[in-house]
Amino acid sequence: MIGYCGTGYNGMQIQPNPDIKTIEGELFQAFAKAGAISPENSDDIKKNGFMRCARTDKGVHAAGNVVSCKLIIEDEDIIQKINNELPEQIRIWGIQRTSKSFDCRKMCSSRMYEYLLPTYTLLPPKPKTVLSDLMESKDKEHPGILRDDVEGREWWAQTKEEIKNSELTSEQIEQLESLLESSTVTNSSIKTYDDNGEITEIGKLFKIYKGIENKRRRAYNVSKERLDLFRQAMKQYEGSNNFHNFTIGKAYRDPSARRFMKDTTVSDPFIIEGTEWVSIHIHGQSFMLHQIRKMIAMAVLVIRTGCPIERIRDCFGPTKINVPKAPALGLLLENPVYDGCNAQLEKLDYEKIEFTKYSTEMDAFKKKFIYDKIYGEEVKENTFYGFFGFIDTFRSSEGDSTSEAKHVFDFLGAVFDSGLNKNGQVKEIEEDKNVGVASANDNVD
Repeated sequence: MIGYCGTGYNGMQIQPNPDIKTIEGELFQAFAKAGAISPENSDDIKKNGFMRCARTDKGVHAAGNVVSCKLIIEDEDIIQKINNELPEQIRIWGIQRTSKSFDCRKMCSSRMYEYLLPTYTLLPPKPKTVLSDLMESKDKEHPGILRDDVEGREWWAQTKEEIKNSELTSEQIEQLESLLESSTVTNSSIKTYDDNGEITEIGKLFKIYKGIENKRRRAYNVSKERLDLFRQAMKQYEGSNNFHNFTIGKAYRDPSARRFMKDTTVSDPFIIEGTEWVSIHIHGQSFMLHQIRKMIAMAVLVIRTGCPIERIRDCFGPTKINVPKAPALGLLLENPVYDGCNAQLEKLDYEKIEFTKYSTEMDAFKKKFIYDKIYGEEVKENTFYGFFGFIDTFRSSEGDSTSEAKHVFDFLGAVFDSGLNKNGQVKEIEEDKNVGVASANDNVD
């Protein structure tokens, strides 16, 4: 049973190229150095029957994960010796004997993930951005479909007033907004630094302008009504649904695209380093590649755009919708659950596999190596604003092949129109009864 901070690693699974840093690569080397693997078996991970429960993506963290393999554990200090060979951001919580037939992936009943999200991401897009204009045009085409976001309009109006009352002149504000309207969130058309690395005059003005917006976002506190809408959005994922639009390379009629989500919960808001956050917990039988990040992005975008909450369920239908994936920064695997397997293990006089006995160490580890990194990186890099700001301002160009950019633009049109029939009315969602249910064994997390 292990925990790790995924920052700086190319995911969990070991790669053929030894120069690519992975969590498994570090673990296997530490096992060998600590004497938990014999020298004869230390040159190939397959010789030890090595298997991971959940294969986390690049940069994704895990408070608890499980690997099963053959280890030499007669030394009573073996856990400490292995941890001594590991970097601080990877820890062994415990080692338990199991039956010979045990496979940590196949015998896992379900998995619990957590996603940390700044609440300012739930605000509507900035007025006069591409997404805002698209919302306005769709609202004219189908009056009454989009939610009237009074709170969002007021927030942006107050932000505009604060910029107006700043040291910037009206002419400077007009110049900056004109540049921003013709650019993307990367501000590639705004030369903020000269060839010598010195900040330009327009760069100084831009810094003041964006600084006011950023300060306002950091000070934002989500309303109870908006948070409740987001909770309702996350609840749309519960039960057995076809998640073919929430991963890559899965067709609608592929039985493995159907997954069972047991529960979703969204915490009350809390403030860290001046920014308000919520913690989202998703408990599912199994997950596919990028699934959770796409689930989060879809739920957030539905709130931001004012689309009906039920629009999420349109994504379970046959229509292909390219849903963008939210930043990996906020995602961590809480822990796998072995309810079904534990009963069998107890019958064979083995200990149950559960993380509760390590909760104190795990909580301390999460705070130091996972939560603090997530909070710190968001403040430093504006990761979430960069992602959603990019969506708000993205302009499609003919022949544009940028994958995430194309997905964003495809998503915007599809999400507004997918739940409408030819008369512009909200249509009923019909579930395809011919699509089978995937087992917990075919997850790729």
